[in-house]
Amino acid sequence: MTLVTVFGCMLLNITQGYSQAIIAHRGAASLAPENTIASVKLGFEFAEAVEIDIHLTQDKKIVVIHDHTTARTAPGSNFIISETTSESLRGLDVGSWKNEKYKGEKIPFLEEVLKIVPKDKTLVIEVKGDTAVLPYLRDAVEKSGKKDQFIIISFNKDAVVQWKKIMPQMSVLWLIHSFEQYPLEEAIRIAKENNLTGFNVFYQLINPDFMKTMEEAELKVYVYTVNEEEIALKLKEFKVDGITTDRPQYLRECLK
Repeated sequence: MTLVTVFGCMLLNITQGYSQAIIAHRGAASLAPENTIASVKLGFEFAEAVEIDIHLTQDKKIVVIHDHTTARTAPGSNFIISETTSESLRGLDVGSWKNEKYKGEKIPFLEEVLKIVPKDKTLVIEVKGDTAVLPYLRDAVEKSGKKDQFIIISFNKDAVVQWKKIMPQMSVLWLIHSFEQYPLEEAIRIAKENNLTGFNVFYQLINPDFMKTMEEAELKVYVYTVNEEEIALKLKEFKVDGITTDRPQYLRECLK
């Protein structure tokens, strides 16, 4: 099948009365420093779900941060997350780069984010790096008592396959930016063989034929990352169920 630059998807049942679920990317990242408690809280105010990123530190703690280093969100530092203790990382200010009013925001522990997930909301957890974090993630998820409210995603095929074996009852989505490494047919085969819930794909990959193929394969599809009204409305036209965005409040208004 040839893919063209059109849009479409399906989503898990987190829409809460809307035809499209809005997923706040790294929290409300357009308003607050990404992947912080402030951003997550704002994201849950404006959206049905919040997406965060996780890494494992040198001392085997799970922290919430997108990059594998601190250089971008803690200017003046350049720690590699996997080679640095959580104590050192927690001493950094990851808020000021966005706005002085967020000065003092820390890199959160995953457990801190899990505690603030509202009862009627969903947390989408992106696993960064390799599979080493998975046993620690399992412990955190089990201790939270909220595992039915979490969705695990990753670009790492081994991570999503292994997680589905660890927690077979949880929703697991394979992040895909292109079908170059794994052609569509092969990706579907891998997903089906490993009981994955579906895909989380870059919105430009999708066309009506893709949507039909996903429906026939009984695989869910999320799209990322959409910040413009025109694109969001196109996705709505294709009757997508979920849109990941840095601008959850804005897109919610656009899609009313």
